[in-house]
Amino acid sequence: MTELDLNRPDMAALGRQAVDVLADWLDALEKSPASDYSPPDGLAERLRRPPAAGPGDFGELAETFLRAAGQGVNTAGPGYLAYFPAGGLYSAALAELLANAANRYTGLAQMSPALVAMEHGVLTWLCERFGLPPGAGGITTSGGSTATLSAVLAARQSRLGDDLTGATLYVTGHTHHCVAKAARICGLPAAVREVPVTGDLRMDVRAAAELIAADRAKGLRPFLLAGTAGTTGTGTIDPLPELAELASREGLWFHVDAAYGGGFQLTERGRPLLTGMERADSVALDPHKSMFLPYGTGVLLVRDPATLHAAHADGGDYLQDLAAMDGLPDFANLGVELTREFRGLRLWLPLHLHGVDAFTRELEEKLDLAAVVHRELAADPRFSVPWRPDLTVVVFRLREGDDERNRRLLQEINDGGQIYLSSTNVQGRLYLRLCVLSFRTHARHVERALQIIRAAADVG
Repeated sequence: MTELDLNRPDMAALGRQAVDVLADWLDALEKSPASDYSPPDGLAERLRRPPAAGPGDFGELAETFLRAAGQGVNTAGPGYLAYFPAGGLYSAALAELLANAANRYTGLAQMSPALVAMEHGVLTWLCERFGLPPGAGGITTSGGSTATLSAVLAARQSRLGDDLTGATLYVTGHTHHCVAKAARICGLPAAVREVPVTGDLRMDVRAAAELIAADRAKGLRPFLLAGTAGTTGTGTIDPLPELAELASREGLWFHVDAAYGGGFQLTERGRPLLTGMERADSVALDPHKSMFLPYGTGVLLVRDPATLHAAHADGGDYLQDLAAMDGLPDFANLGVELTREFRGLRLWLPLHLHGVDAFTRELEEKLDLAAVVHRELAADPRFSVPWRPDLTVVVFRLREGDDERNRRLLQEINDGGQIYLSSTNVQGRLYLRLCVLSFRTHARHVERALQIIRAAADVG
């Protein structure tokens, strides 16, 4: 196929071939290793080979891709229980094919008003589900880190203006590092203040109030308080209602990092745990975590979209032919990207195709399975399981043995290739960390994981 502009028969043939490759790949996930670092013969040489002047064979190229994708950690498989699994819905992959083939520009509404309306509709629905007031809005991003950057920029502009002197913002030692990174990018490297946590690993609201008061007394300018709805290390939810009240009382921007926990707003059990998020000025969430979408799918919701516009909007003479569209946002003026892919379809299509209840059922099952993991490990005298999971993250360690022994336990578990866990440090000690989140992970996979963990503990 030498021409870039393929004819219809060639497009159809390539499409069928690609779908067959993907269907075979996904069908094999059940039995695929959770991790594989064995070097396949000849792969490195094939990957480094420069492109030829003439056309290649799609089948051979796809086979090279599959061999490369088989290396490392299989984040799409049912045995991936580390970090935050991203299921990678097939329907979302089809949405990406459609969106990328259409290749419409959605940064400015006039360029593609109907597609912007489609994306805006999903964002409006999310605002409603999160309890934000009428008029709230947002933007889809490449992930929670980019969403957080835009939130911190908006907070900085809203609360501080152009004078950044003495700016301070408040996190805990369990807050995702993207908040501190965003502060650094925003020109506030010294602004981050760490608030102590309580014994159950939640931000200590009284300590936060005291620190804010002490900073004001020093002439500093507190402007942002960051709560977390599901920390990365332990999945713990901060006391959001109390933090919202503190932020309101002190005139601070209240940001909630719900990158992991936000999706559980769709469940009956998750919604009460996330009470207080509706009072946030901004909420960052990652549908590529608890809504099973592909990596690179983030969302930022804000109480007042004008705050995003004030922090991000700009222009140039080359844009003078583009006018605002009534009722539709110009996403390029709400975030850090001017050129952006159309991410809206990967949200819109799966939600409309499967229905919201399908997502709710999967999330409810993950809550159930995490409770099983906690109950089983807590009942085993060999393990210390200090904290009951708020959502689907369970942390544990051997009751007897130092951190090195627990590192060996983690390696023994992961080296088997059937499941993959991660670890974290809490209160100066290493804990293994198991997160049930993929829509492909079910009771039989969790039971297998428990058997593997118990067997590895027996190895000594």
